[in-house]
Amino acid sequence: MGSYWNAINMYRCEDFTGYMIEISNRYPRVAEYLENEVGFEKWSRCHYPGLRDFPYVSLLDVIQEKMSKWWNDRRITAMAITTPLTPSRESELRPRFAQSNGRHTSQLNPITYHVKGGELEGVVDIFNETCTCKEFDIDKLPCVHAVAAAHHAQVSVYSLVSPYYTKEYYLLAYGETIYPVGSQSQWDVPNEVVARIVLPREVKEKKRGRPKTSRFPSVGEFRKRKNRCGKCGAYGHYKKKCNSQTGSTEGNPPTNVPV
Repeated sequence: MGSYWNAINMYRCEDFTGYMIEISNRYPRVAEYLENEVGFEKWSRCHYPGLRDFPYVSLLDVIQEKMSKWWNDRRITAMAITTPLTPSRESELRPRFAQSNGRHTSQLNPITYHVKGGELEGVVDIFNETCTCKEFDIDKLPCVHAVAAAHHAQVSVYSLVSPYYTKEYYLLAYGETIYPVGSQSQWDVPNEVVARIVLPREVKEKKRGRPKTSRFPSVGEFRKRKNRCGKCGAYGHYKKKCNSQTGSTEGNPPTNVPV
C-alpha cells in the first residue's frame, strides 16, 4: 500500500491530501478509519503538532484507549451469548449432531465406543476424550464419532468440550478492565526509580576493514567444497580462468603439451 506510506512521509498537506484521495478511492473504509477514528495528527508527518516532552506517553495513551475499547466490546459480546459455547465453536459443533445420525455405534467397554458409518470409522474414549480420527484429540471439540458415542452413552456432548470454548471462559478472558494511567502529575513513582540513572547501551567500536560475511561452521556442519580447476588441479577457480602455464598431473594430459 504505497499511497499510505507516502502519505505518512509527506511534509506538505497538499501532497498528503493527494495520497489520501488515492486511499479513499481504493479503500474508503480505511480512509474513514484513519481520518475519523485514528486522526491525522497521530500518524501523518505534516499534521504532527510538534515535539512533545514525552511522546511515548501519548503513544501509550492511544494504545490503552484502543485496548480498553476492544476489551469492553468483547465483554459485551460475551455477555450477549445465549449458547453454552462461543459462537464460532457452536457453529462448528452444531452440524455434527445431524452428521452423527444414522451411524452405527457399539459399546466396547464402559468408556469406549466403536462408531461406524461415513467415510471414516472411529473408536471413541469418552473418559479420556480421544478418538482414532484424531480430530477430537487435537481440537478438543467432539468429532462426529464422539457426538454419536455421547448420544449412545446418554452423555451430554457439551461435557466433552474443552472449557476454553465455553461462554464462561470467554467472559473471563475479557473480565478485567483496562484503566487509563491518568495524568503524569498524579503518578506515584518511587524515589529509587526517580533517582535511577539510565545510561545508553555501550556501543562497540567498528573494526577497520571489510566486515566478515561468512561465519564459522557449527559442529557437524560442512562447508561447500570449492571448485577445482581441471587444468592445474588447484581449488578456487575454473579451467577457463586458469592462469597456470603447466598442465595438471592428474587425469587427461593438458592440451598445450604435445603428446
